[in-house]
Amino acid sequence: MIHFYTQDCNYNLQQRLKIRRWIAEVIRREGYTAGEINYIFCSSAYHRQMNRDFLGHDYFTDAITFEDRESRVHEGIVSGEVYIDVDTVTDNAPMYNALPINEMRRVIVHGALHLCGHKDKTPTAERNMRRMENRYLKLLREEIL
Repeated sequence: MIHFYTQDCNYNLQQRLKIRRWIAEVIRREGYTAGEINYIFCSSAYHRQMNRDFLGHDYFTDAITFEDRESRVHEGIVSGEVYIDVDTVTDNAPMYNALPINEMRRVIVHGALHLCGHKDKTPTAERNMRRMENRYLKLLREEIL
């Protein structure tokens, strides 16, 4: 089951049912089944502290993903948590010439792709991730879900 929570902010994700179906479809198309997935929308301060505490990074970022790699590898089930810094996503939107809602959707699918095992730490992997994000954002826009 895919859940949406907030922590230290008042973000209201619109079209939750549609987004939930979309995430599950992305995961299915990547060859897995959606298990227990939590999206936590949070403040920059909360998110940065998580980045410090769990990853040892002292900077702002839009998303942090914690995957349950064992269930994905051994059972084909994608589970984990995606923490999204609402303020950073909003601040980044103009950099990408995007509306904040569209940038949020990109970050949501980015987290789902990380849960499926995709990486983005090299230039090639980052380009591949961006292509996948664009493909799945198109799926959402087509509203076939």
